[in-house]
Amino acid sequence: MVSLEFTELDHVPEGLLELPASALHQQLSGPTLIHLRGRNRQPLVVSVIQHGNEITGWEAVRRLLKNHAPLNDLPRSLLILIGNPLAAKHRLRRLDDQPDFNRCWPGGNEMDSAYTRLFRQIYDRIRELRPLAVIDIHNNTGLNPHYAAVSLIRSDYLRLASLFSSKVVYFTMPTGTLSLSMSDCCPSLTLECGMAGEIRGTDHTLAFLETCLHMENISSKPIAADAVHLFHMVATVRVNDNVLFGFGRVPAELALRDDLDTFNFCELPAGTSFGKLNNHTRQPLFALNPEGRDVTADYFSFERGEVETTRETMPSMLTLDRRVIQQDCLCYLMDRIHYEFEQEVEGPDPLPEGIRRSDRPGTTPV
Repeated sequence: MVSLEFTELDHVPEGLLELPASALHQQLSGPTLIHLRGRNRQPLVVSVIQHGNEITGWEAVRRLLKNHAPLNDLPRSLLILIGNPLAAKHRLRRLDDQPDFNRCWPGGNEMDSAYTRLFRQIYDRIRELRPLAVIDIHNNTGLNPHYAAVSLIRSDYLRLASLFSSKVVYFTMPTGTLSLSMSDCCPSLTLECGMAGEIRGTDHTLAFLETCLHMENISSKPIAADAVHLFHMVATVRVNDNVLFGFGRVPAELALRDDLDTFNFCELPAGTSFGKLNNHTRQPLFALNPEGRDVTADYFSFERGEVETTRETMPSMLTLDRRVIQQDCLCYLMDRIHYEFEQEVEGPDPLPEGIRRSDRPGTTPV
């Protein structure tokens, strides 16, 4: 049986901040928690490279800690989770013999394994420390704006998210993510910081983390109605495993558009084509709602030799990276929703009371 452990440190190992994500394996053999004490003892939790090819979080943390050197007078205690240095070595989301680390947290659908038990231990350790907030930093592999994602609709969660972006996604899928798992403990965010390696993403993330370090608390007073544009993740879209697919003019069963990721965060009208079908004998992709129900027919038609939307919808995280599509998904679908800011909401899934979908979305990027 595979046995996995995580490492806890009370300091930053010498030379670690000089290493890019791809070299962290030289000092770290697996998931690592680094505790740094600050003047305010309640820690801010920052998670980086749960996916080994998403390096913006580590680049921002490197710069943050260098800006505060020597690290004996941080304004707030900091707990840094470095997730998957072995995948980062190969610049991959995950290794072939690994599960997706950001699907292994408590509450997920991963089968019981050494990995789910490992992340249960890390989860329990983080909860013991009663953090101010949990910030999980990610990148996209397609063109997306910077945005934050939350799993509870509450003023303190939305306030924290709005400090990063006015674009905020409410999600309850996929399960087993760090921010969803920790959301019953404290404000928990997933940050989507654009494509890996872009300096703008690192600068933006660094500024946000600096703001969080200096916060005394996170106010639960209702935020201004124009502070966030809120979207609800309503479906996950995946390509069927047995379907050969590609992009552009390719002799594949499913030839997706080679500019597909330009649709991210655009409200698409019914009849928008995602690509052409060169084999009509089987369904090329499917969509599941947060409860796992097949809702493909609610969003897509395959009748005219193309993959076409059947209703107005907004995709996010569309990517042209075949490996990411095979390991995760093609995209998520969202509806624009409105939050009634004068009241606090902690309603049940799939859409909390106090939120309503937009009556008629437009067709412009947001």
